Amino acid sequence: MPEERGTRGRLIEVAAELVDEGGPAAVTLREVGARAGVSHNTPYRHFTDKRDLLAVVAAGALRDLAARLRAACAARCDGAERVQRAALSYLEWAAEHPARFKLVFGAWGPEPHDELGAAACAATDAMHACVAAAIEDGSLVGEPERVSAMVWALGHGAVDLALSGHLAKRPTSPTAEELVRELIDRLSG
Repeated sequence: MPEERGTRGRLIEVAAELVDEGGPAAVTLREVGARAGVSHNTPYRHFTDKRDLLAVVAAGALRDLAARLRAACAARCDGAERVQRAALSYLEWAAEHPARFKLVFGAWGPEPHDELGAAACAATDAMHACVAAAIEDGSLVGEPERVSAMVWALGHGAVDLALSGHLAKRPTSPTAEELVRELIDRLSG
C-alpha cells in the first residue's frame, strides 16, 4: 500500500506541474502517467477521471493556502495586523501559482467533490477564524462573516485583476497589496 500512495502522490505532483505549465487544459491522464513514468492506465486506478484528478490538485493548493493563512494568523501582533498578513499571504500564494489559483476558483460544475469541498472549507475557516479573533480583540469592527467575506473578496478580486493586467492599467492604479492594506485600515475604524 505505501507504493500505491507514492504513485498517487507522484501523479498529483505531475498534474500540478502540468497545471502550472499550461493550465487545466494541459492535463490529460495519459500525459500525467507518461510524465510520472507509469503506464497510461495507472492514473485510472487512482482517479475516476480528469476532473477528479484536477479537484485533488486544487484541494492540495487550498490546503497549502489554509496552512499559510493559519501561519499568518498565528503571528504575535494585533488582530488587524494578523488579518492583513493573512490577506497578503493569500496574494503571495496566488502570485506564486497563478494557474492553480485559476484552477481552484474556476467552475467545477454541479457535482461536488468531497476532498475539494473539505479543503475549501478549511481555507475559508482559517480566514474566518483570523477575522473573528481580530473583531473579538477590538482591532477590527464588523460582523465576522461579512468582514471575512469582504477581505476574501477584495483579495481575490485584486489578485484576479492583477493577474489579468487590469489592475495596473494606469500609473496611479493601486497594487493588490495596497488595496488589502487600505481595506484593513478602514475596517480597523
